Amino acid sequence: MYHSSGKKIILGIDPGYAITGYGVISSEGNKLTCLDYGVISTKANVDFPLRLLSISEKVRALIDVYHPDYMAVEELFFGHNTTTAIGTAQARGVVVVEGARSGIPVYEYTPGQIKHAVTGYGKADKNQITQMVRSLLGLNVIPKPDDAADGLAVAICMAHSGTNISELAVSGYQYGRYGKKGWEELAPKMKPCATSTSKTVIQLMSDKTSESI
Repeated sequence: MYHSSGKKIILGIDPGYAITGYGVISSEGNKLTCLDYGVISTKANVDFPLRLLSISEKVRALIDVYHPDYMAVEELFFGHNTTTAIGTAQARGVVVVEGARSGIPVYEYTPGQIKHAVTGYGKADKNQITQMVRSLLGLNVIPKPDDAADGLAVAICMAHSGTNISELAVSGYQYGRYGKKGWEELAPKMKPCATSTSKTVIQLMSDKTSESI
């Protein structure tokens, strides 16, 4: 676990513009406890900006209720359906914004990282993942629907992985700016700093200057 003492609350998000899965867990020592899970659904016949607004407002409501210390979000991989991928990316964006608005550090994990953290196998299938989510959280039943179980899996991944600064949500902007290898080399040199509004931002510290990312 990434903390030696004290309870930490993690909000895990599996983003999507039709269905966004979420899971809220507490992590204390080696003990994981499920606090809540579910989905945020939007209707196809609603204007897309309003669907994004609904996701944003409901994520904010979860933050207001549980006051998470960290947010963990599944990283996106673009497949053949670019229309769906772009919509999902926009939904993910409003989720990350709500984390930033509340000053919550946002971490991202690939599907392979999540599968490995939950099951010990990076190519685990959906059934293996949901069974392990139920077992790790001591639940009587498998969380349903699958999107909610995925949200819990993302949160569990962070509880097992810790606050590795190289896993802070960066998307393609920093990768494009520095290259993936360059970003991984620079990330350990970064540290959180407080802005004038007391929100958490990440600042790259060099020997001579500090450059906001």
